Amino acid sequence: MYSKRVALYKQLEEQFNSKILAYITSDRPYMSAQISPDVIDYFIDHLDKIGPCKKISLYLYTRGGDTSAARNIVNLLRIYCDSLQVIVPHKAHSSGTIISLGANEIVMTKQATLGPIDPSLHTPLNPRLADDRIYPVSVEAVKGYLEFAKNELSITDNGSLASIFEKLTDFVHPLVLGEVYRSKAQIQMMAKQLLQNQVTDPEKIKKIIAFLCSESGSHDYTINRREAQNELGLRIKKPTQEQYKIIKQLYDDINDELLFSKPFLLNEINGAYAVRRCLLESVIGGSDYFSTEGLVIRAALPDGQTALQNRIRFEGWRHDRSFDNEEITIHNGEEEVVYERGTKYQT
Repeated sequence: MYSKRVALYKQLEEQFNSKILAYITSDRPYMSAQISPDVIDYFIDHLDKIGPCKKISLYLYTRGGDTSAARNIVNLLRIYCDSLQVIVPHKAHSSGTIISLGANEIVMTKQATLGPIDPSLHTPLNPRLADDRIYPVSVEAVKGYLEFAKNELSITDNGSLASIFEKLTDFVHPLVLGEVYRSKAQIQMMAKQLLQNQVTDPEKIKKIIAFLCSESGSHDYTINRREAQNELGLRIKKPTQEQYKIIKQLYDDINDELLFSKPFLLNEINGAYAVRRCLLESVIGGSDYFSTEGLVIRAALPDGQTALQNRIRFEGWRHDRSFDNEEITIHNGEEEVVYERGTKYQT
């Protein structure tokens, strides 16, 4: 819980000589979350309490989400600091990789991974799975389908290719296809701008974008620390043994709270539940979390089976007020200054 993590955040601040912000979007099966524009105001609240400073380190765990929100987060963080560092304990995929590209350096543990940034859209017009979940549509998947027809099946005449495209639109709405290709151009431009903080060679930037947007071959491809540094040429930093220990302790504690690997199954619940799906935390700003809260009602059917009804009572951001008005100690060089949580401080 946050009460334990705040001590680790303070240790990490001392290790990196920076201010720590932690942003986590859970990938728990059936109760996951994504980077979303609704978090921006909460970032502003935390950053206003921290105030402008020399360095901010964003502790980031995510499988991705809204690309515009990712860019907004980077731009916002850079307004408040001279140097931006992203700490990746495990996963920073898709839009998480976009955020990482906008940092001056990326701290990656030995198990940390980045990923491709080819656009994958989740819209109400997307295809749906049997359980009514939205199926993401990737520009590379669409491109692969068409290239398979042309290159592997040797279909070249316009009439047959038009028929193949029409078949595709039976499953994917044409507006979704158009939005995916528009997003690809936008992401390439965004990546080029963000990479200026790490790479200055135009050819290297071009190579990185080409790989992240298409040449990796799959949206599920993962990029480890060695490949990110040696193959792509990103500015990667390996944590010291002490830094790694703190980073791992934080990850383990967050995992214990959000239960990344434990599927959320309604048939295991009887009564009320509350599931935290996102966290945004800092030493001075406390803990904000995105919560889904509901009630599972069980009813016996005439045939002896049990019917489950899931009533969602609340879904949105909450602030953990358990630790408001606590006094905290901030190390300012040799001086220790005591603040009340929720007030601004600067170094």
